[in-house]
Amino acid sequence: MGGKALIVVDMLNDFVVEGGALYVGEAGRRVIPVIARALEKARSHKIPVIYICDRHLPGDREFEMFPTHCVAGTWGGEVCAELAPREGDVIIPKRRYSGFYGTDLDLALRELGAEDLVLVGVCTNICVLYTAADARMRNYKVSVLKDGVASFDEKAHEFALREMEKTLGVQLLLVDEWEAGNADSCC
Repeated sequence: MGGKALIVVDMLNDFVVEGGALYVGEAGRRVIPVIARALEKARSHKIPVIYICDRHLPGDREFEMFPTHCVAGTWGGEVCAELAPREGDVIIPKRRYSGFYGTDLDLALRELGAEDLVLVGVCTNICVLYTAADARMRNYKVSVLKDGVASFDEKAHEFALREMEKTLGVQLLLVDEWEAGNADSCC
């Protein structure tokens, strides 16, 4: 064990393309090139890439809180074109905030021998935070590329970054730090 994995959280059309049902806004668009760089780094170093994707059923209970979004089989539930998965990438559908809740993520990571995870995506204070928390509860080492995550709420974004770092022990990095080789030693 001890391997690494890059986890891309909810970079889906409904969140990061203008006109999407829960468009995060420009913050979501700004992280796309950062995530593209992280994907390039991971793939060039043979680090597995896992996409965690909201895939709701029509009438999902989450729609009592948020507008209908990322319904399975719709444009809104697809990964944005700029970050499209490639052959060999793993796609894990989810119906709740955490990428671990009710999914095969833990099994996939264990089969890949991954213990060091780096997270990118949206929303920092929702799906990224709860995926990071559940990863830490399972004793994974977790890093977040802080310039590769975004939210529709800047204060909640900042709170989530502090919470992940101070409470969960998540390492916060910039993509430049990860590209410069820290990925080899930390995540």
